[in-house]
Amino acid sequence: MASAPAPLHVFYENEATLEGLQGKIVAVLGYGSQGHAHAQNLRESGVKVIVANRRDSANGKLAISHGFDPLPIPDAVKQADLIIVTLPDELQPEIYEKEIKPHLTKGKTLGTTHGLNVHFKLIDLPKDVDVVLIAPKGPGHLVRSEFVKGGGVPCLVAVHQDASGHALKTALAWGHGVGGARAGIIQTTFKDECETDLFGEQAVLCGGLSALIKAGFETLVEAGYPPEMAYFECVHEVKLIVDLIYQGGLNYMRYSISNTAEYGDLTRGPRVITAETKKEMKKILGEITSGEFAKEWMAEHKAGKPKFNALYNADKDHPVEVTGRQLRKMMKWINAKEIS
Repeated sequence: MASAPAPLHVFYENEATLEGLQGKIVAVLGYGSQGHAHAQNLRESGVKVIVANRRDSANGKLAISHGFDPLPIPDAVKQADLIIVTLPDELQPEIYEKEIKPHLTKGKTLGTTHGLNVHFKLIDLPKDVDVVLIAPKGPGHLVRSEFVKGGGVPCLVAVHQDASGHALKTALAWGHGVGGARAGIIQTTFKDECETDLFGEQAVLCGGLSALIKAGFETLVEAGYPPEMAYFECVHEVKLIVDLIYQGGLNYMRYSISNTAEYGDLTRGPRVITAETKKEMKKILGEITSGEFAKEWMAEHKAGKPKFNALYNADKDHPVEVTGRQLRKMMKWINAKEIS
């Protein structure tokens, strides 16, 4: 059996200080989920922050309401020492080539919250700039709300290119500024962050879970059970179980459920997620690590997302969704979010 890998280094506030951003200007490109959190948290940490976003968009208007004066991307890049890109992955290559790269001069630092475009070389990086990553392990609203409470969300930090010799110091200052050092900033690589993130989304968190939910719902309904009952058992109660796992892992979840449920978990789960399932997961991981998925996704975007849109539209009115929309109306406490 292979030996366990060495634990990753974790930086806290004593090592990850704001010194790396002292006297510097940070530009946050995009004011969406991550952008709004990074911009506000850094500003409230004492860092000079400017925001780049279309002023007439919903996010631009939100930035204005938060006291920022949104600039065009080229103007923000020209002024900034650290440029944090929080734009959608698929839009970054074109925007980078036209609006960022021409103004990415020697001594600046390019920062990203996800490694896809850097790791898979979808953007052409100048050799005389630092390239770093801070990836909070939570959505932007949580990064913001925990910071306001005086806490923070754990972050990943990575350095892809260290032209200045101070890239890690800059990245850690960014992580400190958004609250990450309060919880811990874990050192990793662009490769590991990017590939594990994509795999988790595809095989477990989004793709795997969505497919499992639909298959379970369909199995019960096809066997003659009411769709309402199938929804409660295969969708609604997922949160109850995930919350237990979130709090204390699989062991705490199993401690908290009935013995009947636990025995079913231990004996039937492996019959659903089989060796064949894991074989397919390894195939998916191979597509990620080879760059095949990144190329496929960028090609899909350039073509106008025909496959993406067809699959999305086919799923949005799946019976599990139709049933769910009706049942969620009965549960006012969950603050249902319906997308038309």
